[in-house]
Amino acid sequence: MSNKTPVLAAAISSLLIAGTGAIGSQSVAADMEKCYGVVKAGKNDCQTATSSCAGTSSVDGQADAWVFLPKGSCEKIVGGSLDAKA
Repeated sequence: MSNKTPVLAAAISSLLIAGTGAIGSQSVAADMEKCYGVVKAGKNDCQTATSSCAGTSSVDGQADAWVFLPKGSCEKIVGGSLDAKA
């Protein structure tokens, strides 16, 4: 067995894992929806009108902060909305 075999095996494994991850994330995103108004402070998934990045919501239940949830579950949560509120 040559010294190149483990390196080649690791490279192939990395490519296979990366390809599987890309396919998996597309199907996950299709089964998810943005849910506004239910996020705990600092746990939002993306920017809001008043903050520039994920994890920066300032209060629990901030109306314009969202988190990804499985489709159909947001409106089952008290205060959950598929639309941002001002």
